[in-house]
Amino acid sequence: MFSTSRIISILISVGLVMLSAIPHEVAHGWMANRLGDPTAKRAGRLTLNPAAHIDPFGSILLPLIMGAFGGPIFAYAKPVPYNPMNFDPKTRNRDEALVALAGPVCNFLQALAGAAVWRLAYWGFTSGLQSGSLAVDPWYNVAYWTLMILSTYVYVNLMLMCFNLIPLPPLDGSKVISPLFRSERSRRAYYQVQQYAMPILIVVLYLIPYAFGVDPLGWILDSTAGSLYDLLMGA
Repeated sequence: MFSTSRIISILISVGLVMLSAIPHEVAHGWMANRLGDPTAKRAGRLTLNPAAHIDPFGSILLPLIMGAFGGPIFAYAKPVPYNPMNFDPKTRNRDEALVALAGPVCNFLQALAGAAVWRLAYWGFTSGLQSGSLAVDPWYNVAYWTLMILSTYVYVNLMLMCFNLIPLPPLDGSKVISPLFRSERSRRAYYQVQQYAMPILIVVLYLIPYAFGVDPLGWILDSTAGSLYDLLMGA
């Protein structure tokens, strides 16, 4: 059985993942629109309204399952549609890469903003504790949960950024490196991996760590998102 604090922690993490994933998707559509493709705008996806983006499985059920199993919590919103044929043919490959990068960049900006607010909140709460005004309940609990939520928000955004930059279709990293393929045939073959993406992630996230005691994806994310988190939070 899960403790109450564990359930609350999972629910907060899932909520923050979705709060971070929605602007990520909007950023893709915004960049595409800036580059001449209005597909996302016409589909009503350039909005922060969760109803336009939430996917019942990827946004709610999947992160709850991952949280229950104690692994890293990831989620995805409905992919924002775009049509690369609307881009300038001379810069189409570059534009596709820019659209892909817009999502991770948005997560990084969210992490920067979250870290800045955390530092301000930490300074305010520390000053309050020293003066004695926050040393008693319920203010102490308010301070604790506020700092915990802000720090989790920063960590979640850095994890989403680094995870999405992995060059595995359909993650954003695959679209960043796809222009490096010299032929359309090799690019199509690369994107055929997309149909195996979920089984690959399950194997890497759960089966390999369980069977062999090694966690390659965890090591990558700790080295990237974890290191950036320590840098931003002054750990």
